[in-house]
Amino acid sequence: MRRAICPGSFDPVTNGHLDIIGRVANLYDEVVVAVFVNQSKVGLFDVGERIEMLTEVTRQYPNVTIDSFAGLTVDYCRAHGISVIVKGLRAVSDFDYELQQSQMNLGLAGVETLFMATNPLYSFLSSSLVKDVAKWGGDVSPHVPDVVAQRLAARLRPGTA
Repeated sequence: MRRAICPGSFDPVTNGHLDIIGRVANLYDEVVVAVFVNQSKVGLFDVGERIEMLTEVTRQYPNVTIDSFAGLTVDYCRAHGISVIVKGLRAVSDFDYELQQSQMNLGLAGVETLFMATNPLYSFLSSSLVKDVAKWGGDVSPHVPDVVAQRLAARLRPGTA
């Protein structure tokens, strides 16, 4: 069975994330979307909320499972028999950082990294940008699933959701 992992913070999940997840789901028998737990960073949504949103918006992919982890992605991969990490790339700046990560992961555990170019529709999109726009009352509905837009409004602008 060919298994891959799509790790990230997903705070919150965007349509760009979903585009990558869907495309990976078409290539691999099983895809684990894993929410990285960074204890030194406070997210807008807690890990449980991110898992709930991801579970809801990936229902159409029967081969996608949602999980979370803390620590090194390669340790998660070893523990779960996953040999490929898939990372979406939006720009050259993403590549510079991700290339170093991929080389370290290969050296640490022999885990390969597959870089998938983002759909140009989402090349500018990031969770941070979505949160910023939503915080100031901007319409993020074209950039996130409905459930995420609703949760953003409820969290950032109580009384408007």
